[in-house]
Amino acid sequence: MNEKLYMVSLGPGDVELLTLKALNTFKECDAICIPTKSEDQSFDKSISYKIVSAALELLGIEKTIIPVYSPMRFIQQDWVNEAEIIVQSAQEYGTVCFVTLGDAAVYSSIYYLLDIIKKKNFELCNSCEVIAGVTSFSAASAEVKKALCLGDEELYIKPINPRFKVKRTEILMRPKIGMDTTSLGEGDFHTFENMYLEDAKITASKIKKVQKYMTLFLNFAKRD
Repeated sequence: MNEKLYMVSLGPGDVELLTLKALNTFKECDAICIPTKSEDQSFDKSISYKIVSAALELLGIEKTIIPVYSPMRFIQQDWVNEAEIIVQSAQEYGTVCFVTLGDAAVYSSIYYLLDIIKKKNFELCNSCEVIAGVTSFSAASAEVKKALCLGDEELYIKPINPRFKVKRTEILMRPKIGMDTTSLGEGDFHTFENMYLEDAKITASKIKKVQKYMTLFLNFAKRD
């Protein structure tokens, strides 16, 4: 059996804010792993379950649902237990989704899980696909019709109650064509040019000179 894992972002809570890519992934998968904070593995208070259920009803399909106890205590062993369920589910069912609220890139547990899954099943982790979603703050901005950033304004995302020393990932946008990138400094850079277009290119470093207007730089926080 071929094993495949998708980490699917559910958006901020409205099933209509699920992406088409997320819905297509639900169609393709054999089972969906849904986190729950309830020790009895029920979904009575699970927002994720409500979104997935509404999506499956919208699609007119049924899927095997697997509860993943996720107490959200920021404890390593909890993530190990969750990762074990995901790996076992992929071995049993084949193509499996694990869902997360909001967007996977922002304060989600999925990258903790993938680090553990990589040690348990390298091939499963290596072939995993992460499905992006709508963030809560993007949806909130739309609700009140106020831009998060205009012109040369900056946007900051900060944890209100950090557990440890705060690190920073920089998102660098709107470069000028032909500009030298030396001034952007050093770090764990990735460059994204013309994302999702025919000539899209991702470079696992900072390119020296900007060739295309639709160029995005991510300078990732330094992590252990």
